[in-house]
Amino acid sequence: MKAKKLSLGHSLVKILVLPFRQVADQNGRLAAVILCMLVANILLASRLAQLHVLHHDFLDKQGKARSVRIVSIPTYRGMITDRKGAPLAISTPMESIWVDPKKLTLTSTQLEKLAELLGTNKQNLIERLAKNKKKSFLYLKRGLPPEESKKITALKLPGVQVMREFKRYYPGGKHTAQLVGYTNIDDMGQAGIEYLYDEALSPVFGKKRVLEDRMGNWISDLEEVSLPKSGENLALTIDLRIQAIALEALEKALEQYEAKAATLVMLDVTNGEVIAMVSAPSYNPNNLHERNTPNARLRALMNQIEPGSTIKPFTMASALESGQFKLDTMIDTHPGRIHVGKFTIKDLRNNGEITLKQVLARSSNVGISKVIFSIPEPAMLDLFSRFGLGTDVYSFPGENSGRLPSPSTHQFVYATHAFGYGLTVNATQLASAYATLANRGIHQSIKLAKNSDMNISQPPKRVLDQQLAENVVEMLQEVTSASGTGRRAHIPGFETAGKTGTIRVVGPNGYDPNRHFALFAGFTPVKKPKFAAVVIIEEPKESRYYGGEVAAPIYAKVVGAALQIMNIPPD
Repeated sequence: MKAKKLSLGHSLVKILVLPFRQVADQNGRLAAVILCMLVANILLASRLAQLHVLHHDFLDKQGKARSVRIVSIPTYRGMITDRKGAPLAISTPMESIWVDPKKLTLTSTQLEKLAELLGTNKQNLIERLAKNKKKSFLYLKRGLPPEESKKITALKLPGVQVMREFKRYYPGGKHTAQLVGYTNIDDMGQAGIEYLYDEALSPVFGKKRVLEDRMGNWISDLEEVSLPKSGENLALTIDLRIQAIALEALEKALEQYEAKAATLVMLDVTNGEVIAMVSAPSYNPNNLHERNTPNARLRALMNQIEPGSTIKPFTMASALESGQFKLDTMIDTHPGRIHVGKFTIKDLRNNGEITLKQVLARSSNVGISKVIFSIPEPAMLDLFSRFGLGTDVYSFPGENSGRLPSPSTHQFVYATHAFGYGLTVNATQLASAYATLANRGIHQSIKLAKNSDMNISQPPKRVLDQQLAENVVEMLQEVTSASGTGRRAHIPGFETAGKTGTIRVVGPNGYDPNRHFALFAGFTPVKKPKFAAVVIIEEPKESRYYGGEVAAPIYAKVVGAALQIMNIPPD
C-alpha cells in the first residue's frame, strides 16, 4: 500500500515537473542556437574586416586583373608626301579579329558562320584553335575593312574580339615605290624611306583601362592612362609629277631599245635636294607579291657601275689642278691609238692634234691617257674622293657606295681609271659630282627630306677652285654642242653641259664586247644651274647602245619637263 502511494506521488511529481523541464531544454537549445549564430556572425564580421582592411589592396588588384584590362589605343603612322604635299604613303584604318583560345566556347553552328566570314572552313578553324589552345591571344584575320568586320561583330559571338589597326597604302604607286619602300603587316618600315625614317614615322600607341567580362568581351571604358601620338609626317624633296614623267620616259626606253633596266637621278643644284629618283621596271608596292622582286631595288643607290667616260671631266679637273695644262694645251692623239706595255688604248677615230678642251669633247681615250701620265695617280683619286665618288651618299638602307681603287704602278691600269674603268660608283654619287661642277666646285650634301631636321647632311664645302671648275664646265658645254657626242641632250632655250658614256659590261670572261651600259650626265642651265641629272640605260640592244644616242635624249625630255614645271626661265 505504501509502495503504491510512493509510485503515485512520483508520477504526480513527474507530471508537475515535466513541463518545466521541457521549457528549460527548449530554452537551452535556443540559447545554443543563438550563441552559435552570434559566434558565426562575429567570425564573418571578423573575416570581412580582415578582407576589407588587411587584404583590401591585394584582393582589389586580383579582382581587377580578372575584369579590368589595360589595352592599347592605336593611332596612325606618319604620312609621306612629295615636296608639294601629294600623298605617297598613308595609313588607312583596318580591323583585325582575335580570340583567346583558352576561353573561347562556340557552338558548331557559330564556328561555321565565323569560318565563312573569315574566308576559311570550319574544320580549318577548329584545327587552328586547337593548335593554339594554350595561347591567350590569337589573330584569326588581320587587315579587314571595317565593313567586313561589322559582319563578324553582328554575329555577337562570345569571345570574338575586334581590334583597330592601320594598313599602309601607297598612292604614289610604281612612280615612287623603290624610293618610298614599304612596311610589314605590323606597320613597321621594311625598305626605303619607310625603313630609314621608321622611328620618326612610327606612332606611339596610347593606353586605356577597360572593363571586360569573363570571356574577355569589352563592357566599358574606365579611364585613359596615356594619350596616343601619331607618327610624324615626312615631306620628301621629290616631285611626283617629275617622277611620273621620268618613269614613263625610262619605260619607253626599255621598250624601244629592248634594255634590261634604266635609272634616272635628278638633283637641285642649288641645295642638293633630290627632285627625282626612279628606276624601270618598277613595281606596285600595294601588291605584297611584287615586293620581293629585283624591280623593288632602288638602283640609283643600290647598284654600282663603272662610270666610263662620264668620269673624264673629273680627270680633266685633276689635270688642270696640277697646273701643267690649260684649256688650249695641245695634245697629239695621232694615229688614234697608244701602246702601253702589251696593251693598246684606242680611239674610235684618229683625232690628230687637238686641244685639251677637244680631248674631252671628243672623248679621246688616247688624249686622256697622255694627259694623265703626267699626273700622279693619288692626286687624281683624291680629287674623285673629294667630289664624293666612292663614299656613302645618304646612309640609305641597301646603299652601295662603290669603290675607288688603290693607286696602281701599272700605267695601263692607271689609264683605265682615268677614263672610268676599274672603279665603281652609284648613279646618285655621279649626279652629285656633276652638281658640284655645276656649283663651280662647291659640294652640297644630298637631301631627301624637306623637313630640315631629318636630313643626314653636312654644310656645303668647296672641293675645287672656282676658276678650274669654270674651265671644266666650258669643256662640258663643248660636248653638248652641235658637233659633240652629247648634242641630243640639248634643250631648246637652255644651255646644257654634260658628258656621254658607253661602258662595256663585265661578263664571266672579262669585258663583254656585246653588252653595254649607255650613260649621260649633265646639268642645265649652265650660267645659273638648276638641275643636274644622270641617265643610265642598262644593256640596250646592240644596234643602238651609245650614251649620246640612247641616254642623252631621255635627259633632254625629263630635265626639259622639269624646267617647265618649276618655271625656270630660259637662258
